[in-house]
Amino acid sequence: MVGLTFTCMWDIGVNTWVWTSPLTDDALAALAPKVREWGFDVIELPVEQPGDWDPRRAADLLAELNLRATVCLVMPPGRELVAANTVAQTQDYLRHVVDVAAIVGSPVAAGPAYSSVGRTWRIDDRPRVYRELRANLRPVVEYAAAHGVRIAVEPLNRYETSLLNTVDQALEALDGLPPEGCGLALDTYHLNIEEAAPVKAVLAAGARIAHVQVCANDRGTPGRDHQDWPALLGALADAGYRGPLCIESFTPDNAAIATAASIWRPLADSPDALAVEGLAFLHAAAAALTR
Repeated sequence: MVGLTFTCMWDIGVNTWVWTSPLTDDALAALAPKVREWGFDVIELPVEQPGDWDPRRAADLLAELNLRATVCLVMPPGRELVAANTVAQTQDYLRHVVDVAAIVGSPVAAGPAYSSVGRTWRIDDRPRVYRELRANLRPVVEYAAAHGVRIAVEPLNRYETSLLNTVDQALEALDGLPPEGCGLALDTYHLNIEEAAPVKAVLAAGARIAHVQVCANDRGTPGRDHQDWPALLGALADAGYRGPLCIESFTPDNAAIATAASIWRPLADSPDALAVEGLAFLHAAAAALTR
């Protein structure tokens, strides 16, 4: 891969969760040069807890490497924007993630910016809950827009949330929030589980797509799975999405994140192999669209 040049409709990125959690300054200093050498354009940086890593130090490092950043937010138990007494603290955390995104030059703060991962309950009055979500998310979205960042709200599968599982639900929930500060983050793993027709869901999301994360249907290497990648990438192209495709998978070596993401076995020969092989596949699949 080293030294090869590709022309691709999308920049290709990779999340540091493939290797480590939580991200630290030392881990980023070791990972970022490898990621750039392999040919990635973007590195995705999770903000699990404020202070885990220094965004200004990260910005300087990435500038030296000519490597761009995206930022993802993390919603452990206690971070809630609906039906909870921790809304104000959650809004503060989300504004912090926006600040980090602005410092490292990320156009998005992506993730399930509504409820903690793993929190599920039967929702009897969904329109009311969506109104509450909009009201509590709006000040964060307005703050993000003022800082040149979009909150990219990610629908998750039914085992990780009962609030937003599908693109249609997310579009309904976010209706009326300013698009310059709020869009959707689509993740192929969740699309594969929840959407009866993933291609139609991507097209329905259209201009609201702010960020895209990719992996195999088992969270492993893109391309080593049953996803219809030509159709999925074609839909993203037709929807006008030109942001990065960021490989998101998870290390099984961190107990907390492995449990949250249900990673019970290695998903590739190694984290490096998952990243490098996924990058090669995505370049080839994207190139095939233009032939």
